[in-house]
Amino acid sequence: MPRFAANLSMMYNEHAFLDRFAAAARDGFQAVEFLFPYDFPAADLKSRLTEHGLTQALFNAPPGDWGAGERGIASLPGREDEFRRGVDTALEYARVLGNDKLHVMAGLIKPEQSRAAHRDVYLKNLAYAAQTARAEGITVVIEPINTRDIPGFFLNRQDDAQAICAEVGAANLKVQFDLYHCQIVEGDLAVKLKRDMKGIGHIQIAGVPERHEPDIGEVNYPYLFALIDELGYDGWLGCEYRPRAGTSEGLGWIRPYVNVRG
Repeated sequence: MPRFAANLSMMYNEHAFLDRFAAAARDGFQAVEFLFPYDFPAADLKSRLTEHGLTQALFNAPPGDWGAGERGIASLPGREDEFRRGVDTALEYARVLGNDKLHVMAGLIKPEQSRAAHRDVYLKNLAYAAQTARAEGITVVIEPINTRDIPGFFLNRQDDAQAICAEVGAANLKVQFDLYHCQIVEGDLAVKLKRDMKGIGHIQIAGVPERHEPDIGEVNYPYLFALIDELGYDGWLGCEYRPRAGTSEGLGWIRPYVNVRG
């Protein structure tokens, strides 16, 4: 049976951020994820998790200057010291929140920049992140993202992500398989899940192409949920979608899997 984590950065935007934990719990979610925790003290977030019986599934390491358009710095030459400080900050939060997965965003590359130079920095930074996180029992995940949503993002394909993890060679470095992004870039989702499951550390879902609930669009999610179970994945499925209207009102799709009480 699939286990779903509500993504509080995209879902429950009807509520202030700290109130989204309660809303997700009322709707039957047992876990949450979000982009970044750094605007709040870790203890405040932990108290919400504890109060509502929620597990923290995942969050992202600091991405650089998000407001200025940066989308990660792991592959950016000259930002290595900042990246390492960010990993240390993320692990400080993870010690409090209790998650065992940490997403590290690759960042953007301009057409005139050297992909080889970015890749070299990326490999070295990921090796550092994995080694540092290993002592905390945390798996670092990297995510291929489509260039329609984030033009210029460095990492776009599942096979490239798997190859990077293999080259780094750390057991706690895996791929975050977002079915929404993969469908846009590559398609053939079931085959890629079968091919790569051993190297997948986290899965996320959303409807394609609008990124709404996973009950509309071109992806057959009930089939994929059954396949993911069959392949032995026992992690969380992050619901990283933008509800069409109210979040709770749009949860009809999840009723076969979760006791929705809201």
